[in-house]
Amino acid sequence: MATLVAPPNHSPVEDAESLRKAVKGWGADGKAIIAILGHRNAAQRTQIREAYQNLFQEDLIKRLESELSGDFERAMYRWILEPAEREALLANIALKRDEKSYQVIVEISCVLSPQELFAVRCAYHNRFKRSIEEDVAANTTGHLRQLLVGLVSSFRYGGSEINARLAQSEADALHEAIKNKNKSNEEIIRILTTRSKTQLVATFNRYRDDHGIAITKKLSDEGSDEFHMAANLAISCINDHKKYYEKVLRNAMESVGSDEEALTRVIVTRAEKDLKEIKDVYYKRNSVHLEHVVANETSGDYKKFLLTLMGNDD
Repeated sequence: MATLVAPPNHSPVEDAESLRKAVKGWGADGKAIIAILGHRNAAQRTQIREAYQNLFQEDLIKRLESELSGDFERAMYRWILEPAEREALLANIALKRDEKSYQVIVEISCVLSPQELFAVRCAYHNRFKRSIEEDVAANTTGHLRQLLVGLVSSFRYGGSEINARLAQSEADALHEAIKNKNKSNEEIIRILTTRSKTQLVATFNRYRDDHGIAITKKLSDEGSDEFHMAANLAISCINDHKKYYEKVLRNAMESVGSDEEALTRVIVTRAEKDLKEIKDVYYKRNSVHLEHVVANETSGDYKKFLLTLMGNDD
């Protein structure tokens, strides 16, 4: 379930006019901006952007960029974009970092539905005038390149059918591939990049039942190079993305000074989808509410905005 609760009836024109007041003059009114945009879903935010452009002949996103700063500006910028455009931006940012982060590429490829991933690929084309596959390939080599390009270019079957015999044979194939280390990485790549998520979950369950160990644990034991880590991430995202996101949030706030990029990414991308369940998983794992930790680790309008997206306006 989503944590964002958007009003069923809103006036894009009134919202645009209120936002204009909030960004006019000396210093933006962060509280007023959050009160509006922090309670509007993706379709409503697009309507507001269009109304603002029509009324004031100005791009709302650019205006907010110039008026806001720091973590609050980055979070608001990601939030106001259309979802596919946002994911395309996050992928591009990850690929441009000096220390390459393939976690975001794996997340986008393995958590989104086939239709959502296709929309991200189209948005990437439009925004950067290149394909996401092209940029992933340019920044990787070897088996890691094969895996990541295969993941981002996949258009999986999205149904719930499972072939039990195939799950058995591919659980065996994965066991042999992991045992043979780098000699059989192509088999791992083939399975992870072509099968439906429900089929893969059945395969991972079969692996655990047959070998008494989770496949992610076995992969970790066998190697810690970039390929094994990326394969492990992919399996975690496909197997249970809510548990995966709980770990991302936990690591983000346990790191020295907090990892605002990861914290923002999870809250902004999941607020309209399943952030409520992720919060529940976080509480079960850590015996503390996610809101309390976020409130302790952040401050100012950035803190207020994240808490609003999490359904907490207090």
